[in-house]
Amino acid sequence: LAAAAEDGRLPATAILAAVLAYLGPIWPSRVTLGGIALGDCWHHPLIRAGDASDGLIPFHKLSQWLSYSLIEPLESAGLTVTHVGGLTGLPEYRNGGLFVDMGVLALRDPAMAGADNTVDSALVVEWRGLTVALLDAIAPLVRERLNLSAEDFPLARVLEGGTWAAGRRLAREKRSDGGPPIRVVSDGTVF
Repeated sequence: LAAAAEDGRLPATAILAAVLAYLGPIWPSRVTLGGIALGDCWHHPLIRAGDASDGLIPFHKLSQWLSYSLIEPLESAGLTVTHVGGLTGLPEYRNGGLFVDMGVLALRDPAMAGADNTVDSALVVEWRGLTVALLDAIAPLVRERLNLSAEDFPLARVLEGGTWAAGRRLAREKRSDGGPPIRVVSDGTVF
């Protein structure tokens, strides 16, 4: 990563690209495109791109989490990480659970919350996609309330100190096991 930096500056998206390139093979192979395993990327019938990625929505939650986690050590090593906004919110059950537990998102069929929903189900893919979109919407509201810029208070801080922590607290208050409001059958590489 240091070799990829220009004048000591490294875009956060370059960190994610390296994580995906070098660690991508460790994730179970599910969806592939052109013979390449896509990792945390799923089909949804309403996603339209007009190219080979038509119907696919990439999340890469664990890879992005690792990318966010690498920012501080890279900056401690003397690099300046730029374009942190190029990473998305983390579509996981604490952030997504916050929106369900607060009533921002509601299931059309509430019984589906207790069903065995697989990570590739339309319900889980939609929930995760809406989580990313809502995190993008909530971040500027938090910054406005705190009177901070996106540079001073990036999405990573909104997640870590806000939505993730609040989602975790609400999950413990609402469910004895502190689990998600929607049951997801996962092998641990997505949730």
